[in-house]
Amino acid sequence: MKEFEAILRLSMTKGIGARTHKALLEKFGSSEAILDASKQELETVQGVGPKLSAAIREISRNIDIETEIDLAEKKDVQIIPYISDAYPQQLRTLYDPPLVLYIKGSIRKTDILSMAIVGARYCSYYGLSQAERFSRLLAQKGFCIISGMARGIDAAAHRGAIHSDGRTIAILGCGLGVIYPRENMELAGQIARHGALVSELPMNTPPDPRNFPPRNRLISGLSLGVLVVESALNSGSLITARWALEQGKEVFAIPGNIDNAYSKGTHRLIKEGAKLVEDVADIIQELGPVAEILDSPDAAITNDPRSLSLNSQERKIFSLLSSNPKDIDEIIQATGLPTSVVSSTLMILEIKKLVRQLSGKRFVKA
Repeated sequence: MKEFEAILRLSMTKGIGARTHKALLEKFGSSEAILDASKQELETVQGVGPKLSAAIREISRNIDIETEIDLAEKKDVQIIPYISDAYPQQLRTLYDPPLVLYIKGSIRKTDILSMAIVGARYCSYYGLSQAERFSRLLAQKGFCIISGMARGIDAAAHRGAIHSDGRTIAILGCGLGVIYPRENMELAGQIARHGALVSELPMNTPPDPRNFPPRNRLISGLSLGVLVVESALNSGSLITARWALEQGKEVFAIPGNIDNAYSKGTHRLIKEGAKLVEDVADIIQELGPVAEILDSPDAAITNDPRSLSLNSQERKIFSLLSSNPKDIDEIIQATGLPTSVVSSTLMILEIKKLVRQLSGKRFVKA
């Protein structure tokens, strides 16, 4: 059994996410070895009880992954496992990242400069026009627009980016073999051409209401911040905003008509500390160091979203580092910065837990 097929089989087994998979890998070394392990061996791993070990041993073996892979190929969908270099770096930092992602289209390194725009399915003309306006203006600034392709605000956000010939990514609460809602079938094709359709769910998973709250963590997880445009008090948009706060992301809200029920959620967010937004400049100003990138066309955007929180000097040094150790003399030579500046900046990056120092004054990304 190939390693990829083993990972896919495990991902389709209920109860196994990236955290459990990582713990199992540390014990057994590979996904193939996990599936070959005995029930008793599996239960020695923390978090794996009798029910999950039985699922790994029995249920996973009966999953028809051949049909899943064939369907993905027919629909031009890539299945990207967590261990792949193509897996989005932004999602690796989540508490519970998906073990695999289904992607139709492409996610680029530059898509780390992204903003989620979410809101009510049933909304006012004002809400639709503001969602499309902010999406269009942010896309023109170089932001990739992230949303959930629901009717209403989400669809308007995707359209705004597309009409500006910008990038946009839709995170679905169903499998990519089941486009929902059906009215957005044409929009789905446009999104795939201007970015990507993404799901963590198997290809033929229907749009069950239980799937949508978990998918919202991926909308916020891929984004630098979340802009909410019209939302009821108990809505998926507020769930996305809560995920964003838990992930340390910025939350923005557009104020609306006080007599409109779909302004209640956004007004509550503003009362609780979300940034009131009247213009795109309000968003860029709040994001801070991101404005440096937007104003510097030659600035390098790396595939590590943590670099966006750094100033230009810190980012210059951070971008040079990887998992391969680099000694301080190499860093000094590559950056052209004075020794004292490089030393102090590396110390700051260590304090921020972005860089780790090894013996011999060698440094790696943390």
